[in-house]
Amino acid sequence: MMTLGKKGSRRGLAAAYPTWFYLPAAIVFGVLFLFPTFASLFFSLTRWTLFQYSFIGLDNFRQFFSEPFLVWGLVNTLIYAVVTSGSKVVLGMLLGILLTSNVMVRGLLRAIVFFPVLVSTIGVGITFTMLMHPTNGLINDVIAVLGMKGPAWLTDPRFALLSVAFVDVWKGVGLATVIYIAGIVSIPSEYYEAAKMDGANALQRFWNITLPLARPATVTVIILSLIGGLRSFDLIWAMTKGGPGFTTDVVASVIYKQYQAGFYGLSTAGNVVLFVLVAAIVVPLSFVLNRKEVEA
Repeated sequence: MMTLGKKGSRRGLAAAYPTWFYLPAAIVFGVLFLFPTFASLFFSLTRWTLFQYSFIGLDNFRQFFSEPFLVWGLVNTLIYAVVTSGSKVVLGMLLGILLTSNVMVRGLLRAIVFFPVLVSTIGVGITFTMLMHPTNGLINDVIAVLGMKGPAWLTDPRFALLSVAFVDVWKGVGLATVIYIAGIVSIPSEYYEAAKMDGANALQRFWNITLPLARPATVTVIILSLIGGLRSFDLIWAMTKGGPGFTTDVVASVIYKQYQAGFYGLSTAGNVVLFVLVAAIVVPLSFVLNRKEVEA
């Protein structure tokens, strides 16, 4: 009996042994994600400063949803997210196809496309702010050489949000391209060879082979780009600070302005709302896209 007991305990220790390897990751996850998340939920229900707080219930959320420019910021956030994620999907796939073909200096072109991803977002924002200056900017100078007058990219309400979205796409399309390159090169070459033997042209091979088999890459790019677009703040703040007026304000910039004004509890409630908004859009979309992928 003693021998059986020792063997049982040893088996229990052996079974539990691998679970100890999860402990470091669990600690990091708890400290960096779970604790800040629950702390944010708590402080969103308070009026707080660095040294004290008072519980006020849902008042912060009521005040946040009564903000006069919140609806505008929400609409801008959705437009920005859809435009940037959609553009990255289309351009990323086209560049991925180009950079997996037998084009010359393919390695150099891949490096050039990916380079903007490595550059600081604030640096990119400041640079393009100068390039898009209505009178002294290089972009309008080039347009003037062609005999046309360039618009006020960042000061005209009609162009400001889309101008920032263009810069976002320029900076982020490199990552989408890398994901598509990985997805395309994983497609067996035998499929393309068989399609060529059947007389399929380039468009038919793209539509019937590349597009469906690169679906996992497409889902990844959509989800990552949509999350980035919904949470966008740094590039918009660096280029327009939500202006002119409030025409490029997004939910994140509305939150930051509340923080600047010293309404810490209100801005924390706004962050909770933004978290719920992103989760409410991305989680169901991810479920639908991944389910369709499994069914296909």
